[in-house]
Amino acid sequence: MRDVSPHIITFGETMALFMPEEHKAIERASKLEQSFGGAESNVAIGLARLGVSVGWFGALGNDPFGKLILKALRGEGVDVSRVKLSGEAPTGMMFREHVAGRLAVHYFRKGSAASRMKAEELDEDYIRGAKLLHVTGITCAISEDGRRTVRRAMDIAKEAGVKISFDPNLRLKLWSIEEARETLLPLAADADYFLPGWDELKLLYDTDDYETVKSRLNELKAVTVVKGMGDATVVLDGDQETSVPFYPAEQVVDTVGAGDGFGAGFLAGIMKGMTPVEAVRLASINGSLVVQMRGDWEALPDWEVVEQRMSAKAWVER
Repeated sequence: MRDVSPHIITFGETMALFMPEEHKAIERASKLEQSFGGAESNVAIGLARLGVSVGWFGALGNDPFGKLILKALRGEGVDVSRVKLSGEAPTGMMFREHVAGRLAVHYFRKGSAASRMKAEELDEDYIRGAKLLHVTGITCAISEDGRRTVRRAMDIAKEAGVKISFDPNLRLKLWSIEEARETLLPLAADADYFLPGWDELKLLYDTDDYETVKSRLNELKAVTVVKGMGDATVVLDGDQETSVPFYPAEQVVDTVGAGDGFGAGFLAGIMKGMTPVEAVRLASINGSLVVQMRGDWEALPDWEVVEQRMSAKAWVER
């Protein structure tokens, strides 16, 4: 088991993923492609590809899907030394399809190994040894145990002076907006970096008035990065408000994973000593590259690719 903690640690549920070839409905497909996905593990892969030391942990079933996920993450350079394989509960599954031109996702995660994570099972020294802990609201939504585990992990990080990044990742299929507000807003108050989307903020604060939302965000200690404000990302850092335009994508193939790519880019920028605004520019490039390929994490770029875009270097083909 690894003794030294990675610079960034994250955890949550990662599931086996199945989807038809091309953009078909499941009931009309003869074949399903197999992969995996999870907001936190997607971010971890993105960080590893950007050259950041990162670890992901969670609970997976001791089944073929759990083993596939574990091996793939390890192969991407993510530390998985704290992952638990459960013999009592399975790896969750999700099925993705396009129906009438819209994306639909079907989850089979009730009773999964990840939903049974316990706060008392956390490796506290592993968290204390990191520079930053990244958590999302999805882990809070899958179970009461998940909620307590996130809360405890954040408390450990706070006590140890470890920075906390929090993405609400609001999923109203998993819980009501009332439950989400009760859990997520206190977590946002304890974060150092808060990464919500504008649509999520409108729901969490129950208003679409930007000035009202901004005043609430200014009460937080966090640097807040508001994604999806028109064609820009807004950074609120103390009394400074900066709007950063989206980096244009040459083509949009699949928007799934774009937010995770953005999050990985932002956190990589922070780890590389960038200001929050500079980190958002990196994040925007990262997210724009993700949407140009299909899959949750497969299109996450390497640092060399992003660096070329940042410096506007031309590709040289040989």
